[in-house]
Amino acid sequence: MRKIITLICLVMFGMLCIINYAMPADAARKSTKEKQEAPKVDEEQLKDMTQKIDLLTRKYYTRELYSPEDSDNLINLKLQLDEIMNTTPEPVYAPLYYKLGTLYKLRGMRAECIDCLKTVIENFSDTAYGPKAREVLTEMGVVIKEPEPAISEDEEYEDEEEFY
Repeated sequence: MRKIITLICLVMFGMLCIINYAMPADAARKSTKEKQEAPKVDEEQLKDMTQKIDLLTRKYYTRELYSPEDSDNLINLKLQLDEIMNTTPEPVYAPLYYKLGTLYKLRGMRAECIDCLKTVIENFSDTAYGPKAREVLTEMGVVIKEPEPAISEDEEYEDEEEFY
């Protein structure tokens, strides 16, 4: 009887190990499928996002009150842009991030402003919005670290020779 219980426990443990080993592979397959199906933003959606940001900016400058719906739109725009940037960072989104960052600055939301403008600097520094974002951040007193130049292979080998 004791041998049978031991055998059953070993078989159950083995099955548990096999199931546990197989599960992460299934999850990995699902995640790669999700990554392949990246959300595509067409011209109409891009235009809609731009219009919403412009409307919120106009409301700020005309001193209109922000409704809860406007605040919700502001949050949703940021979430949409972040989701798009995680899948397909394209220079088309630089103006949206810049405008959204300046709107956050106007509303006194410093952390969100810094996040948007740093995204512009990191991903779109070669566009016209890169220097503008850098200027706004320096005016805010944010220290921007310059990216370190890449080490060439020759310099890397020279360092190794000095080390030995």
